[in-house]
Order: sequence, then C-alpha cells, then structure tokens
Amino acid sequence: MSKDVQGSFLGLTPLLVFVFLVLGSALITGDFSAMPILVAFMLAAGYALALNPKGYHYSMAQKIDLFCQGGAEKTIILLAVIFMLAGAFYAVTMDIGARDATVNWALSLVPISFLLPGLFVIACFIAFAMGTSMGTITALTPIAIGLADSIGITQPLAIGVVIGGAMFGDNLSFVSDTTIAATRSQGVKLKDKFKANLLIVLPAALVTMTLLMFIEIDQGAVIEPQAYDIWLVSPYLLIIACALLGMNVIGVLSVGIGCAALLGLVNGTFDLFTLLGSIQKGMGWMQNMVAIALLIGGIIGLMKAYGGIQWLMHKITMNVKTRKGAELSIAFLASFLDIVTANNTISIVSAGPIAKDLSQKYNIDPRRTASLLDIFSCGFQGLVPYGGQLLTAAALAGISPLLLVPYAFYPMLILVFGLLAILTGLPRFKHQAQDEY
Repeated sequence: MSKDVQGSFLGLTPLLVFVFLVLGSALITGDFSAMPILVAFMLAAGYALALNPKGYHYSMAQKIDLFCQGGAEKTIILLAVIFMLAGAFYAVTMDIGARDATVNWALSLVPISFLLPGLFVIACFIAFAMGTSMGTITALTPIAIGLADSIGITQPLAIGVVIGGAMFGDNLSFVSDTTIAATRSQGVKLKDKFKANLLIVLPAALVTMTLLMFIEIDQGAVIEPQAYDIWLVSPYLLIIACALLGMNVIGVLSVGIGCAALLGLVNGTFDLFTLLGSIQKGMGWMQNMVAIALLIGGIIGLMKAYGGIQWLMHKITMNVKTRKGAELSIAFLASFLDIVTANNTISIVSAGPIAKDLSQKYNIDPRRTASLLDIFSCGFQGLVPYGGQLLTAAALAGISPLLLVPYAFYPMLILVFGLLAILTGLPRFKHQAQDEY
C-alpha cells in the first residue's frame, strides 16, 4: 500500500471534523465539555475510514490496516504504557496521603511575609512531583481560599497563584502526561527536555514570584499547617532524583510506584490486594488518554495516506524560510489545538508528528521542539476558561472561571518567554539530542 501521495486538503478533514464537533457542541450548548473528547475522536476516525485520496481507492480492509498501523506505531504504544504507569503512581501516592503530607510540609517552611510567592513555589513543587496540574489544583485550591480570607486578598488572586504553579510543574514534571507526550513524540530524553524547557520558563517563574512579592497581604495572619509524616514525601523526591540521574521514564515511574507501595504496606494503609486495587484504579484513570492516543495515531496514519499531513505541512511551511519561522509554526499549531480541545496532552499528541516533520525539515533540535509543544499548550491550558484546570478551581471556589484568567500570571508569562526563546534562538545546544530508547 506504499505509494507517493500528493498533498490534499481532503486528507486533513478528519482533524477538522473533530474540531467542528468540539466547537460546534460548545457553541450550541455553551459548554465545552458537552462533546466527550473520546467520542469526538471516534466519530472523526469513522469519517476518516470513509474517505479515499483523490485518484486512488483503498478497500476498507486496507484502510483499517493503515489505521491500525498508525495506532500501533512504537511511540504511541510506549506512550500508552507510560500513561498507565503515571496513573498508577498518582493513585498510590494519593492513597497513602503523600500529596497532603507534601502540601503541609511545604506550608510549614514558608514565612508569612513570603506567603504568596511561597504558595506559588509550593504549587510548582507539588505539580512537578506529582505530574498533574489537576491534582495540584484540587489539593491546593481549598487551602488557597482559606489563605485568601486570612491574609486579606481576593480568592481569584490566590487561586490564580495556584493555577500558575500547577502549570509550571505540569510543564516540567518528569511524570507529567504532557512531558511524556512531548518527549516521546520527538524522541528525546526526559532530562534533556527538562533542561531545555527550564531555561525558557524559569525567567517566567522568577518574574511571577517578583510580582507576587509586591502584593500587600496581612502580615499578622497566623497559618498553622496540619501534622504530616515526612516519609510520605519521599516517593516524589525519589522520582525527581532518578529522573535527574538519567533513568528513563518507565524506570522512574516504576521506582516511584514501588516506593509509595512499600510505604503504604509498612504503615498499614494497604494490604497486598488493596495496593493492587489502587494501582488498577490509577491505570483506569488513564484509560481515556490511552484510547485517545491510539485513535489519534490511527487517524494520523490515515491522514498521511490521504495526503492531509503533506497538505498541512505545505501550507504551514509555504511562507516559512527559516528555522525561526518553523518554530513559530509549531508554537501556533500546539496553541491552536489546545484552544480547540482544552486539553494540553491531546494537543501535543496531535501536533507531535507534524512538529517532528517540521523539525527534521528545518533542522530544529528535538529538545527544543518538545519544549515548545509543552510550553505553548500548557500556557493556553492555564488561560482558557473552559479548560479543566480553571473549571475545577472555579467550581471549588464557587466562582466563574472567567474571574481567574486575569490572575493567571505565569501562564501568560510562559507564552511571552516562549516567543522570546523563538525570536532569540535561545537556548542553544552543543551536543546532539539522544533518544533514551
């Protein structure tokens, strides 16, 4: 079935069908969650199977074969396994109380005068350690609401600080699904992508902390964190250390799950079978993401066969003459898909193959491509009021998510510094990137 395929707009329409389903449902209902993402991708896949490229006819058996080849691509299968391990790690650590212990441990270290920058740093650390912005927001938003009342600031401001920190950690975490998707789609090591990404977003984090230090709070407030077991923080510290030492992501997650499981068994939180149930529960949380990754892989496989990817590449690069222009195209693609889907992981998985083709054509370092995909998708994810992060935080506070957008300082700033990185060509790399697999 291999043949030279001419670029064709028709081959791109499965992706446009998905966009139409999500946006159309949102406009009709006023709710961006009205159309389930997995269902939308299933419908788009069905539409893709009904198409044929111009001047050529695939049998249904051939199209199904192409779809399966796309979904079974090495990167997609590996991504699915890692997603499930990440879910298991999150569930086990949450069930043993590691998340709450880490929050209270961090709060105990922050003096009142630095409470707002401290809250931002705590959110950064929790999200970086756990690999989930949603989990961080769920854990810290009730605390932020209480702090806002105690120190005399508005609730949207305090919650905006948490959202910013959550997106910082989600963007950089070694076990975040966005990091996993970005590194696997571009074939780079976790550690290498972390270094490249940190050089771009750290200035944004420092500017955010500086802005927060100038916000007046009630210095007389008394904050008393709850008691915690410091040992429960160790699974997070261990996975960070393992990742920085260069262990691949499957090894990192396995060590983290093992450490958390051992703690749960020792302190009596689990017996063997409740531990296995916790692991299964966490993997179940990621089933939708696994199914979506497989469907996206299959749809992309068909779009390539129909000439849709070639057409999109031509249109994106038609006026691109430089590496800088290609990087701006990658940033735009990741941003657009996140705004449409309100899911940064899905936007990265969808944009990843196209971004990789652009990177190879214009000799862009894959560490840089992975960073740009993650930065721009996470930046907009922290700003769209219909995204899961702002909706969750707003629901916990009982306010409109639109009130949170002006206080999401960090997501705004990483978009600014992401653009500056493209325009200046920084950071630069001395050595070629290597795939840990």
